[in-house]
Amino acid sequence: MSDKKASNQMWGGRFASGPAAVMEAINASIGFDRKLYAQDIRGSIAHSEMLAKTGIISAADQEKIADGLTTILKEIEAGKFEFSTRLEDIHMNVEARLAEMIGPAAGRLHTARSRNDQVAVDFRLWVKDEFFRVTEALKGLMAAFVERAEEHAATVMPGFTHLQTAQPVTFGHHCLAYVEMFARDLSRVRDAIERMDESPLGAAALAGTGFPIDRHMTARALGFREPTRNSLDSVSDRDYALEFLSVAAITATHLSRLAEEIVIWSTPQFGFVRLSDSYSTGSSIMPQKKNPDAAELVRAKTGRVNGHLIGLLTVMKGLPLTYSKDMQEDKEAVFDAAETLDLMLAAMTGMVRDLTVNAAAMKKAAGSGYATATDLADWLVRSLGMPFREAHHVTGRAVALAEANKVGLEKLSLEDLRSIHAGITEDIFSVLSVHNSVKSRESFGGTAPSQVRRQVRYWKKRLAKA
Repeated sequence: MSDKKASNQMWGGRFASGPAAVMEAINASIGFDRKLYAQDIRGSIAHSEMLAKTGIISAADQEKIADGLTTILKEIEAGKFEFSTRLEDIHMNVEARLAEMIGPAAGRLHTARSRNDQVAVDFRLWVKDEFFRVTEALKGLMAAFVERAEEHAATVMPGFTHLQTAQPVTFGHHCLAYVEMFARDLSRVRDAIERMDESPLGAAALAGTGFPIDRHMTARALGFREPTRNSLDSVSDRDYALEFLSVAAITATHLSRLAEEIVIWSTPQFGFVRLSDSYSTGSSIMPQKKNPDAAELVRAKTGRVNGHLIGLLTVMKGLPLTYSKDMQEDKEAVFDAAETLDLMLAAMTGMVRDLTVNAAAMKKAAGSGYATATDLADWLVRSLGMPFREAHHVTGRAVALAEANKVGLEKLSLEDLRSIHAGITEDIFSVLSVHNSVKSRESFGGTAPSQVRRQVRYWKKRLAKA
């Protein structure tokens, strides 16, 4: 397609001269919306079939249009299609090429539609397809965590609040916490698909059309549940793009929290996990270094995804009904966020599957910081009938004594403990080990190995049906 031919703007007639070079540069979107080529061609074929069935165009013209569009699809996928910025966007590039191929019949394709509803349906289809890709990636990440949870259902580690040792938990339980997070992300994806599953095609520029079109036919052909019900909203709605970015930002935030923990856990000071060479890098000057760069980049890319959400919210916040050219700024944000999120999910799934767990280091850390203090307080309540607030105070005195003696709670003698409260018996030592601590947490959703295994069974069944 030559630039000379492309310079004949398809919206010409109203304009006596062509656009300024700067106007052409700021107006063109083909540099990024070419990503929509498959959806655009799919939508155009469905539209042409509907036009033929309703008698708006002839069957012969429809056949030419469909054959031409199929050929254009093959040209694009083979890298033989010449895109032109003078034709602004993917829609006009495809239509101009179609006119070159089949002549006047191509001009009938745009009957009863506008670029406004055309881009709306293309973009919805693309976002919907990306949601399905994210669905599969999330399920893969969740499955990786469930596998690690089953493997480490009884592996003891410290649980933290304020990044201070709080109570012993199991690594399996910690893994399942991320399964819960990503399950909510998966739920949001599915909710968003349900809301966006309506076709705007046929809304035309903003008011609908006087042609006897069948919008239910095109909706079905494109895999939508039904057509949208208001032409004004149809062409001005970008909620589905905002919801994609919102889901992406929340999911990225969860990935970033996980990445932060992996960075911390892989330090020599913690030594809880070791990343495989596949997800680590070295130093150009320090030969001993093994850096968790993949995790760090996941953490950093979250800011990029969050920024895209804020950017599109800002674009949309002041737009009157219906379509404004501002909306052209929606696609780059969504395309980049989608590509970034896909990469983040793939990297994190690989890291989770490949990392090596240092159970000995986790167990040693679990016993530090007086992590079983709550177990001591609970024992006082159960065995001595002590009000919890009093038990809390007694336990605090025991922690202070252990700290003064530079020993763990389990290393205090019975005499030491009785100096704090005379009712304490030898049985107290049965609750002060980290293994007994986690074993006792058998409340539903607790960290006890039995509960972890119960939840692993639940998630295996749920993922098998997902």
